Amino acid sequence: MKATVLVRLKPEVLDPQGDAVRRALGKLGFEGVKGVRVGKLIEIELPDAAGAGASKADLEKRLAKMADEMLANPVVEDYEIKL
Repeated sequence: MKATVLVRLKPEVLDPQGDAVRRALGKLGFEGVKGVRVGKLIEIELPDAAGAGASKADLEKRLAKMADEMLANPVVEDYEIKL
């Protein structure tokens, strides 16, 4: 089973990397881009829930713990888990 964790800066946090990308797009001729936010996409291979003896809810809980402790900084980032 493949799980995806999408990590993004919280809306109220400034994104200097996103601003740099927006400016670069303008210089390359892609006018009209109002804003860019940069995030991370993390793909994790896990055993199937049935094969691991865990329910989907258990896997989501485990992934949330991974995200809270290592994959995201909960002070400035939000994350979304997709199984």
